Amino acid sequence: MSHLYSFHGGIHPPEHKAESNGARIATVPLPPQLVVPLSQHIGNGAKPLVAPGDLVRKGQMIGSADGRVSAAVHAPTSGRVLTVAPRVIAHPSGLSEPCVVIEPDGEERWVERSPFDWRNADGSVVMDYLRDMGVVGLGGAVFPSHLKLGGARALDTLVINGAECEPYITCDDRLMRERADEIVTGIRIVRTLMNAQRVKVGIEDNKPEAIEAMQLACGGSDIEVIAVPTLYPSGGAKQLTRLLTGREVPAGVRATDLGVQCFNVGTVQALYRALEHGEPLISRIVTLTGAVAQPGNVEALLGTPLSHLMAFAGAGPEVAGYVYGGPMMGFVLPSLDAGLSKSGNCIIARSPELFPTAPPEMPCIRCGTCAEACPAQLQPMDLYWFARARQFGRTQERHLFDCIECGACAYVCPSNIRLVDYFRYAKSEIWAAEKSRDAATVARRRHEARQARQDREKRERAERLADHYLPGGRAPAQPG
Repeated sequence: MSHLYSFHGGIHPPEHKAESNGARIATVPLPPQLVVPLSQHIGNGAKPLVAPGDLVRKGQMIGSADGRVSAAVHAPTSGRVLTVAPRVIAHPSGLSEPCVVIEPDGEERWVERSPFDWRNADGSVVMDYLRDMGVVGLGGAVFPSHLKLGGARALDTLVINGAECEPYITCDDRLMRERADEIVTGIRIVRTLMNAQRVKVGIEDNKPEAIEAMQLACGGSDIEVIAVPTLYPSGGAKQLTRLLTGREVPAGVRATDLGVQCFNVGTVQALYRALEHGEPLISRIVTLTGAVAQPGNVEALLGTPLSHLMAFAGAGPEVAGYVYGGPMMGFVLPSLDAGLSKSGNCIIARSPELFPTAPPEMPCIRCGTCAEACPAQLQPMDLYWFARARQFGRTQERHLFDCIECGACAYVCPSNIRLVDYFRYAKSEIWAAEKSRDAATVARRRHEARQARQDREKRERAERLADHYLPGGRAPAQPG
C-alpha cells in the first residue's frame, strides 16, 4: 500500500456533495444560441477564423491559438455564425470579451474525424495537435495541456487529480464513476508521452464509488488508485503532490523539475477523446446545484448560456444569485448571460438558507488561526496588513504569489475578514504596475532607438556632404 504524507493546514467545510452526486450525467438540450468565448484558457485568447453568416460544423475550429500560451476554440455544434463581437463572459467583473455567437441548426453535423497516430508522431507534432484541439486543464486552471505535456521527457511520477475537494462540486466524481475506462486510457497516453515511471491517482475517500470504478478500470496494471483523506484543499496540485509523493514544490520551481506532473481526470479524458477519436474539446461536465429543483451533473456544450443551464436544473424564485465554481474559490456571477467556458465546473444557485449573509468584518486580532489553516504555509495576517496598506512590495517579500486563493484562511477567520479579496487586490495591483512598467520600458527603448537612428542619419548626411569638399573630406573654412 502506498504511503501517504500530509500537507500543512487544511479545513473541513460542509461537503454538500450528496445533493448532486446521486444521478447519472444528463445531457442538456441545445439552446437557441451558443455564446462561445474566444478566451477560455490562461494566455492569449484565440484569433477568430469565422465571420457573421458563416456556416460551421460541429468541431470546426473557429478560433486559432495565438502564440505559445494559447489554445484553439471550436464550434460546439453545427449552425450559422450570427456575430463575432464582445459579449459578457463568466467573470466577476461582468466585462465583455470577444465571443463567437452561433445559432444551432439542430443537425449536429460533425467535421470529419479520425484518430491521430500519436504513437508514431514526433513529440512537437503531438503538442501542436493538442493545442489545435483546444485541450486545456479542466480542473479549474485551464492551462493549455500541450505545454504541460511538453514540460518533461522523463518523468518520475505522474499524479492524476481526482480529489475534487471543494464543496458542492461533483462533476469529476460522476465522470470517474461513468467513464473510468476513458480516463484510464487517457492516463496511459499521458504516461507514454511523458515517459513516466509510475502513476498515482489521488481521490478523496468520500468518493468510494469513484475509487472502486477507477480501481476496476486500472485492474492488472501498476497504476495506483489511492484514497486520500477528505481535507480541503487536497485537490490543489502542490497539496496532492505532497500527499502522494512527499515532495514539496518550492516557489518558482516547476513540478517537472522535481520529476512530477499533475493532470486532472477530466483533462486526461478530454485528451483521450482528442487523440483517439479526433474530437476537440467542445463540451464539459458541469455540476448544477444549490437552490434548484434537480441538482446533478450535465454534459453541456461550451458556450451554452448559463441561464439555459439553470433553467434546465430548475432554479427557484428564492435564488439570490449564482456562484461560478465552488463556494471557496469561485465567484458570484454578475449575470447569467455568459456562455459556459472550459473552466466552468460548477454553478451554484444561492439562497439565504444555503448562503446566509456574511457577518460584518471586525478588526484583525492576530490570533494566527489563518496561518494554521494555510496550506501554503504563509502568514495571511501579514499579507492582509500589507495589502490593506498598499505596501505591495512587502506582500511579495512574504510570498504573496504562493497563495493559491483557496479561501481556507478566510473560512477560519474569527473576525470574518475576506482575506482572499485583499490578496487578489494586491496581486492585480502588482500585475498592473508591472504591465505599466513594461510599457514604459518599451516606450523608452523605442525613444532611444529613434534617437540613435536620427543621430546615425545626421552623421551619414554630414559624411556625404563632406565628400563634395576637399580631399580627405575636409570642409572649407566658412567665411568670417
